[in-house]
Amino acid sequence: MALHCSGTFVFVRDLLPPAVAVAVAGPADWSGELLPAERACLGDRAVAGRRRDFTAGRVCARRALAGLGLPPAPIPSAPDRSPVWPAGVVGTITHTRDYCAAAVAHAAELRSVGMDAERHRSLNPGVRRKVCLPEEEAELARLPAGVPWPTVLFSIKETVYKAWWPVVGTWLDFHDARVTLDPDAGTFTARIAPGRLDAALATDLPASIDGRFAVDADLVRSAAVLVTG
Repeated sequence: MALHCSGTFVFVRDLLPPAVAVAVAGPADWSGELLPAERACLGDRAVAGRRRDFTAGRVCARRALAGLGLPPAPIPSAPDRSPVWPAGVVGTITHTRDYCAAAVAHAAELRSVGMDAERHRSLNPGVRRKVCLPEEEAELARLPAGVPWPTVLFSIKETVYKAWWPVVGTWLDFHDARVTLDPDAGTFTARIAPGRLDAALATDLPASIDGRFAVDADLVRSAAVLVTG
């Protein structure tokens, strides 16, 4: 099973291919420096938690860009708050309580990168119903106890959406992805609902997205990439 014992400072290198550069926030990154274009996106009224997460994400993003051999660049936000990457770059940012990471790649090598991290905890029943399809619930009931499997599915579906959105540009609901887990290999396959496949096929996106996941001592993590060509 894909379980690992580790602390808060967890890298996602184990979930992503070598073409992806990854940076995880250290203690100083949460109060690091923002570039002017980033500060403009954040505004003056952002609450402390939003400012902290945004800052760590942008600091990590620039460090990840350096891992690709690229110069520092601002990472502003689109109206939906998704990161706007420099030309020729694809990437993703995730943050949960006291954890933040960014991953980037050259657009010539990958079409998109998706990544998500969640705290190792149970989902409340309302959120669980929104996330899990009935057939997924039936499969989760057969998996080993002691793992917050609905939270694993939540993380995976967040990852799938982050990989989907930059390519397709359409909304993907939690129930629009049917996830199958392989706990021993730490892998997943998310099959896109038929009602969403027209948008996928129009962009040559496969009908399913494969990725990896891990359950750590206090984090659930997942990641996926879409390959160019």
